[in-house]
Amino acid sequence: MTDEPTIPAVQALHLVELVKRWDVTAAELLRGTSLNARELRDPHRRVTVRELVALVERARALTGEPGLGVYFGLRMQATSHGYLGFAAMAASTLGEAIALAARFAPMITGALSLRVTREGSTAALVIDEAADFGPARDAVLLALLVGLWRMGCALTGRELGGSADLAFPEPAYAARLKTALPAARFGRPSHRLVFDASTLEAPLLTADPAALELAREQCERAVEALAAEGRVAGRTRALIAKPGGGFRSLDEVARALGVSARTLKRRLAAGGQSYSALLDDARRERAEAMLRAEGSAI
Repeated sequence: MTDEPTIPAVQALHLVELVKRWDVTAAELLRGTSLNARELRDPHRRVTVRELVALVERARALTGEPGLGVYFGLRMQATSHGYLGFAAMAASTLGEAIALAARFAPMITGALSLRVTREGSTAALVIDEAADFGPARDAVLLALLVGLWRMGCALTGRELGGSADLAFPEPAYAARLKTALPAARFGRPSHRLVFDASTLEAPLLTADPAALELAREQCERAVEALAAEGRVAGRTRALIAKPGGGFRSLDEVARALGVSARTLKRRLAAGGQSYSALLDDARRERAEAMLRAEGSAI
C-alpha cells in the first residue's frame, strides 16, 4: 500500500458543521463512509485525501452548492489549525506568521506545502500540491486560498490588497461568489496569493512573544511525532510477516515495538494507516512472491 497523505480529522468536522447551513445533518453527510462525528473530534484522528475528496463531493451533492470550498474558506480561522494556528496568531508580523505556516505545514498535511517567493516589490505565498484531489481540487484549493487570505486580514486588522492565482480553469460558480474572493485569476501556472512585499511587515493584532515560543515548541514536537508515526508504519510493515511463514497479530507486533495494541492502532491511524490494511498488503505480497517462485520453477 502506498502511503497516502492525510489531514487532521477536525477539518472534516468543520465540513460537517458547514453543511448544516443547508440543513444537511452530520448523519446524512457521513452515511456510507467509515467516519463518524465522534471520531472526527479526536485530535489524533486523521483522514486520508481519498476520504476527504469523497466527503467534499458528497457535501456538494447534498447541499447543491458547487462553490462549497469558498464558503469553507470564509469560515476558516487560525485556531482551526491547532498549535500552528496559535503560533501564527502570536507572531509579530504577517511575514513571520507566513514563515511559520510554511515551515510547519507538514504537521497539518503532506498533501500540500507552502513557500514564499519574492521578486522586487512583489511577494507571493505559493501552494504546491503533493496529492491528487480529483474532482474536489477546486474546492480544496479555493478553501485554502480564501481561508489564508481572510486569516491574514483578521490577524492584521485590515483588508489586504493583491490577487489570487489558481492553476485550474475558472469554475462556473466563481462569478457568483466573486465578492468572497480576492481578485482571482484562473488558469495560471501555480496556486498563489500575490501581494505587495511590504505587506509582510504588517504587525499582527495578536502578537505575543511568550505565547509564540510555547506554540513553536508544540509545533516542533508535533512534526517530530508525525515523523515517528511514519517510522512506526514502516516498522509495523516489516514485522507483520513471520520469516518462517504466517503473520503476526496486532498484539504481537505491538509487543515487538514495545507499545500497547491501542497505542499502535492510534499511531497508525494518525499516519492514515491501519494494521488490517498493512496485513492485507503483506498477505498479497507473499502470495505474489509464491506465484513468481512457482512460475520460475516451471
